[in-house]
Amino acid sequence: MHLDDIAGIAHEPAGDPAGVVLLTHGAGGSSDAPMLVRICDEWAGRGWLAIRYNLPFRRARPKGPPRQGAAATDREGVAEAVSVARGLTDGPVIAGGHSYGGRMTSMTVAGDGVAVDVLTLFSYPLHPPGKPERARTEHLPRIGVPTVFTHGTADPFGSIDELTAAAALVGGPTELVEITGARHDLGSKTLDVPKLAVDAALRLLA
Repeated sequence: MHLDDIAGIAHEPAGDPAGVVLLTHGAGGSSDAPMLVRICDEWAGRGWLAIRYNLPFRRARPKGPPRQGAAATDREGVAEAVSVARGLTDGPVIAGGHSYGGRMTSMTVAGDGVAVDVLTLFSYPLHPPGKPERARTEHLPRIGVPTVFTHGTADPFGSIDELTAAAALVGGPTELVEITGARHDLGSKTLDVPKLAVDAALRLLA
């Protein structure tokens, strides 16, 4: 595997993988984020090769948010990861990430030439907290693939109503997985977030 190129960590299934899942992190995190680990474990348990990887800004420095102007390079990193995944499977490729990582993945897929089978977006940062007028939705109509939004009902980066309206802009089929009471980190003591998100992605893939 060429996972070193994308600072990727693989969660391998017991048998031949059904396909590849690529997940990346938020602006303050890394591929070691506990949520990403749990989601990749869930995918591997369902028979998929799951890879969590660092975006270029995180490879460049171990801490801190992306610097201004990093987004274009981070989108190139997403495209590189999808290319690596395509080289590992003849099956489907599912890609996404948490917050900033999901946004970068969705913008890459909305552009030209980067094809995935399903997008899976966790805590999509629809707008900065308290600034709903700054909605990050311009690229959503250009997304033509099935897209899962997994979102907490107490997330300050977007309400469920706002996410529902944004999801309606996506050109492909969508599903919104509501995590009751969860904030931006999607922490929940009552709901199995990885299971719910994977279930939704597999439904859309089918």
